[in-house]
Amino acid sequence: MLINFQTPTALLKPFIRNYVIIESGEGAANRVLPDTSLVMAFRYKGEVAYVSGGSKNQLPLSVISGLRKSARLINYSQNAGAILVIFKEAAGSAFFKEPIHELFGDSVPLYNFINKQKLSAIEEQLAEAGNHTRRIALIEAFLLSQLQNHNSDKLVMAAVHNIRLNNGSDKIKDVANALYISQDAFEKRFRKITGASPKQFSSIIRMKSLIDNGKQNYNLTELAYNSGYFDQAHFNKDFRLFTGQTPTDFFRSPVFW
Repeated sequence: MLINFQTPTALLKPFIRNYVIIESGEGAANRVLPDTSLVMAFRYKGEVAYVSGGSKNQLPLSVISGLRKSARLINYSQNAGAILVIFKEAAGSAFFKEPIHELFGDSVPLYNFINKQKLSAIEEQLAEAGNHTRRIALIEAFLLSQLQNHNSDKLVMAAVHNIRLNNGSDKIKDVANALYISQDAFEKRFRKITGASPKQFSSIIRMKSLIDNGKQNYNLTELAYNSGYFDQAHFNKDFRLFTGQTPTDFFRSPVFW
């Protein structure tokens, strides 16, 4: 499997973290961990499916995926190709009028949000494009046409910063109090902008930090304790939900992203 990361143009940098081009060659499976970013995907050749609950779910040509709490195994057919648009945190809402928090834990066809005729046109153009430069240009033109009038929510961004700063360990009530807003109002505002509740978002940050620390110090007992777990069984359960593997198997497994 070939995975290539591309940087967005200046106009889209405030909203897009990067583009990920994936081509499978002989076919491949890739484990994708939960993240704090909305993801849009365009498949220009082959077939792509994800495994959930033991069943394989075929993905459409274009799809939008919300934030989620568990890992997902993606299967690529022989000679499959797709481009992922990885949005920055709290930036996906700039492209959609619909409430993105309803996407949490789900992947749905992009035509639920975009005019079908417009979407069919770009899907055809991507399939016919001869190189990745052309494909990225098509996707960027499409994204710019979808961009709404958008002003960043400074309060939500401050909350995201604080949650990251403390590796997702703060109580949501404390995060809201620090920003001088009621917890109920804060949660509604945060969910609307980021696509997840503060608790869900913090949980993802916490586990990603735990995994990063685990790469440096592979001692499961110490890793669990330093991350606020005083019950090994609880730690193992949360870890397996997030990664799809036990801690021991995960840290011995091939590269993931």
